[in-house]
Amino acid sequence: MDEKKRVSLFGLMRKIPGGIIIVPLFVGVILNTLIPNALQIGGFTQGLFKGGTSCLLGLFLLLNGASIDIRHIGMPFYKGVVLTAIKFILGVAVGLLVGAVFGSAGFLGVTPMAFIAALTNSAGGEYLAIAQQYGDDTDAGAISILSLNDGPFFTMVAMGAAGMANIPITTFISTLVPLIVGIIWGNLDGEFRKHAAAALPIVTFFMMIPIGAGMSLRGLVQGGLGGIVLAIISALTAFVFYFVFQLFLPKKKRNAMGAAIGTTAANASAVPSNMAEADPTLAPFAEAATAQVTIAAIVTAFTCPLITAYLDKQMRKHKKGIYSDEAVAEREAAGAGK
Repeated sequence: MDEKKRVSLFGLMRKIPGGIIIVPLFVGVILNTLIPNALQIGGFTQGLFKGGTSCLLGLFLLLNGASIDIRHIGMPFYKGVVLTAIKFILGVAVGLLVGAVFGSAGFLGVTPMAFIAALTNSAGGEYLAIAQQYGDDTDAGAISILSLNDGPFFTMVAMGAAGMANIPITTFISTLVPLIVGIIWGNLDGEFRKHAAAALPIVTFFMMIPIGAGMSLRGLVQGGLGGIVLAIISALTAFVFYFVFQLFLPKKKRNAMGAAIGTTAANASAVPSNMAEADPTLAPFAEAATAQVTIAAIVTAFTCPLITAYLDKQMRKHKKGIYSDEAVAEREAAGAGK
């Protein structure tokens, strides 16, 4: 067959909004739902498709770090602080509002704890994958700060239980190390920078499979109506984060990456049980909250790339109102290169 007539599956995925993220993610979810044992046979198969999330995320961070210009390191830090702050503030505000108006029983069965757990925890792996398509190296570098919202700490702070938890400084350090290695290597070795950039789409694809394999469609049934409500609210926050993030960026640097934190981290489903261990009075709500947060994680894993892609397209379409001509040219050039 003529090389030009061959169908490129990878090329087709790139044409779907967020396709390089959604397609492998969907494959992982389906496999873990229908044949979960097939991914747990050990060896290289399990290591890559089921248990490879941490390794692939580390590799992604290293390669992405290689593309960060050390002369502009301040912007990744700034973006990370802003994204972490707005994610935390909105999640806490919604949870406290629900508690004040509806009490501990929550809104339609969704407790304040479930709201805070879902809305303050973002999916770092998915954020990185979206940054590879719709952001730049400074957006990817922001993950070193954004990773701090991954886990129960902020939820405990928001619910007045900060004394029962320690700041997850090891999470911060473990995220920062591969990023720093990449930054140093990429700034010392131009050839490595070039190869690292070319490898990012492949790493992104395989990174999303084990992330999807950590979820199951069965969670949609267990969470019930409350889970659907929480998932819808969590998905819609992508639009809120998008608009708020614009306020903190210079006009020529604006992009759609604020929407990329409109997710619920898959491991946020463990937060309710962590909270129940810290405060036994929350135990009666933990089981339902776990199922609800799981639904939010599954749904937002698919909606967030689509919303980000849509907003990115709208920004391009209305470039005179949001993007500067210079920034649009840079974004289009970056997209063509990927």
